[in-house]
Amino acid sequence: MKKNTLIILAFILTAFAAQAQNNTDTAKLWKVKGKASLNFNENYFSNWAAGGQNAYGGVGKFEMSADYSKGKVFWTNSMNLALGYSLIGNSNPMKTDDQIQIFSTYKLQWKKNWLFSVMASLQTQFANGYNYAVDSTTPISGFLAPITIDLGPGLQYNPNKHFELNLSPATARVVYVNNQRLANEGAFGLTPAETDTQGNIIKPASKAYFAFGARLFAKIDYDIAKNLNLKSQLSLFSDYLHNPQNIVVDWQNVLGMKVNSWLNVDISTQMLYDDRVLIKDNNGVAAPRLQFKQLLLVGLSYSF
Repeated sequence: MKKNTLIILAFILTAFAAQAQNNTDTAKLWKVKGKASLNFNENYFSNWAAGGQNAYGGVGKFEMSADYSKGKVFWTNSMNLALGYSLIGNSNPMKTDDQIQIFSTYKLQWKKNWLFSVMASLQTQFANGYNYAVDSTTPISGFLAPITIDLGPGLQYNPNKHFELNLSPATARVVYVNNQRLANEGAFGLTPAETDTQGNIIKPASKAYFAFGARLFAKIDYDIAKNLNLKSQLSLFSDYLHNPQNIVVDWQNVLGMKVNSWLNVDISTQMLYDDRVLIKDNNGVAAPRLQFKQLLLVGLSYSF
């Protein structure tokens, strides 16, 4: 899988917007909006008797949507990008956030609030990731390592503009790891390479695995109060081919407060669970574990 494939997908929404602007009739059928933000955090100490280390950090985020509507036909597209680093004392920069998400859903209205749908999604990251507590030189993840692509038909329920629920009982999922070392180690649910008694690789691992199952996707975008917005999306996936009783969970939440037209405060959380992904504890024991990430961001934003 070539890197330029993702680049093409990442800019596809921009192409949609450009096409809409070049055609007056088409532009009326599209609604394009976006938000770019740059967020900061800082700790500074000088002759501080209680001790401490200077720390600086920043996260850049970009969100864009392009939605098409004509009669009973709807096509919604969204892209969420984020990349952030933190610098503590004299240490090397450490990654704090990294995300590439693209969602596209083609819908045909069936009944009131109900639509036939075909939903596709892509998730990966920009840069290498490390277990900084152990080793800051050997990546444990990277660009296209992994990348998860889902595609499946289903039904979508839209009772109002704030909520949507999509159920696809026949979703194809491909997980690809563009790093042979990580693939050989069995990272991100892959089957490890075959080795001899001395640990030498006899047969390299495949870089991808295929899953087929049912997916439920729910999303909320609601203004709780003036200048206070909650965005939440939940993805549940059951793989018919591998322990279908063990549900793969991805739950993301963002509580955003708009202080004024250019200043924002965001609190975000993400919880992941996948029984195929094994994570080592402090004793080196590898097992499926609940993954959790939380960020508090204050920064500048621009909406269009």
